[in-house]
Amino acid sequence: MEPTEIPNILAGLIQQLHDQHCSCVILQGNRMRSFHNRGIADLYQLYKHESDFMSGAAIADKVIGKGAAALLVLGGFKLVYADVISQSAYSLLQDANIETHYGKIVDHIENRSKTGWCPVESRCLNETTPEGCLKQIELFINQTNNEKIHAV
Repeated sequence: MEPTEIPNILAGLIQQLHDQHCSCVILQGNRMRSFHNRGIADLYQLYKHESDFMSGAAIADKVIGKGAAALLVLGGFKLVYADVISQSAYSLLQDANIETHYGKIVDHIENRSKTGWCPVESRCLNETTPEGCLKQIELFINQTNNEKIHAV
């Protein structure tokens, strides 16, 4: 599905995303939730602990890379907007027939210091399925958590 005019439901989420300076805003039925953590942390926690909230939902997100797109597919989102989306993320969402809109499409998502690729985007680069990306996300999260423990 090529992006067309943004549906009204997404327009409201996009406004909320920018007005409240959220990382993403999700609407499931009549329940709206805002999230503020960077990266894929909120989507991953939602997928692991409240995946029913993702099923059939709409999301407006600031940045969607391939890892986030995999979580959106696995969670069953139906409508997606990203201010910035990577080409591989867009392709993954399109392959899953998820209606996707965006402000800007880029070759890849950059890391926070803008010196290279986002580590999750890089890990998911050669994965061809959302399930393969999920394994890479979990490896990344486990590695990051171990590094934090050893840094203390």
